[in-house]
Amino acid sequence: MPTRRTTLKTLAAGAIASSMTGLTGRTLDASPSAILGKTHHPPRVKRVVFLFMHGGPSHVDTFDYKPSLQKSDGEPLPFEAPPNLDAKPVLMKSPWKFAQYGESGQWVSELLPHLASKADDLCVIKSMYSRGQSHGQAVSMMHTGSDNLVRPSVGAWVSYGLGPENPNLPAFVSIGPSSGHGGPRNYGAAFLPTEHQATTIGRQGKLSQNATIEHLMGADEPAIRQKRRLNLIQEFNRSHLERVGQDGEIHGVIEAYDLASRMQMVAPSVLDLSGETETTQSLYGLHTKETENFGRQCLLARRLLEAGVRYVELSTGNVWDQHGGLREGHEKNSLATDKPIAALLTDLEARGMLEDTLVVWGGEFGRTPTVQGSNGRDHNPQGFTVWLAGGGVKRGLSYGATDEFGYFAQQDRVHVHDLHATILHLLGLDHERLTYRYAGRDFRLTDIAGNVVHGVLQETA
Repeated sequence: MPTRRTTLKTLAAGAIASSMTGLTGRTLDASPSAILGKTHHPPRVKRVVFLFMHGGPSHVDTFDYKPSLQKSDGEPLPFEAPPNLDAKPVLMKSPWKFAQYGESGQWVSELLPHLASKADDLCVIKSMYSRGQSHGQAVSMMHTGSDNLVRPSVGAWVSYGLGPENPNLPAFVSIGPSSGHGGPRNYGAAFLPTEHQATTIGRQGKLSQNATIEHLMGADEPAIRQKRRLNLIQEFNRSHLERVGQDGEIHGVIEAYDLASRMQMVAPSVLDLSGETETTQSLYGLHTKETENFGRQCLLARRLLEAGVRYVELSTGNVWDQHGGLREGHEKNSLATDKPIAALLTDLEARGMLEDTLVVWGGEFGRTPTVQGSNGRDHNPQGFTVWLAGGGVKRGLSYGATDEFGYFAQQDRVHVHDLHATILHLLGLDHERLTYRYAGRDFRLTDIAGNVVHGVLQETA
């Protein structure tokens, strides 16, 4: 079998080239649950886009309005704070005004005027909680369901459970992933077959104007020569697989090469944003410096979803981590993302895609209602906000609640495992039955926990 470094650099089209992590000796046992496009129950959505606000946006400054926090600015926190925090036990009010929007009366701060106009489309979960005070732990928990072990990412589980909707494109794409706080683990396949890890585009929350999948196109040579080379490599790979027996990594390499060759014919046109109308480009903010980068990510996400990619993640990079300079940092980040995200919702709805697409917005945790330094907020996994939009979820709903200051999730608490179970449920997958046998145990995304949050779901006929 050719060396991995040589073959991946030549033809793997990023489907393998990004993070060949994990252990060898994986089995290829069929899942006892849904696989190859079959679902456990009728799905509400076909696809998911996760808008990852890396760093942890402050819920008490965006969607979780707390009148008591505003009134008690500068006063001591009236209950004991979690241990191991640098934040002083002194309350700090939000520097931004809140108002209610839409027929639903959703509270949204002035940081997010464009999303405020979409208030009736949002299902805002205000009672999220997680495990992990540090970014590394919390980011891993949000992406893999574990805060300290190497586990498959959500997108990899979706790819494994449903397979690709478009056989000429990957089932899972990560746009602008960060190298820190777990890096490739957050979009990797761990012990699942390697082909289920993400194909990556861009880095560190950035997407250039000519961004493409690394190593997508081979050398500048006749197509027939490339095809002969690929066939030879695949013969070596399959021969090696026959000798060693079932091996997930080798099987993943074979699958990725086959996918890469098909992607060469389809992916370039999907990644090309130049054919979008001026109206659409302006809608996403591509002509404005502040919104151009994330607007490009959102527009590319729509094109990928439209072309048949099942799970797309976008990342801002670790920009929301305002331990100091809260006003300056959150205003900059909101300006960069607010308009593009609202545009994505508008565009999906105009194309009839929002009804069968799930949009998920959130960070790895929230921020404390107490002050850190003179004008910052510390990490807060004890209570934070995530919102959903699209197929199967109730529109204009505010679900759950934190305490009167926004520190702890109290009413209708939703753990990250519950969020993952709900996402899989909307895709037609039962999180307790979507399993993979590895090292003598049946593993699942939600480990031994998680419940579908039925309170956020639309009633079925």
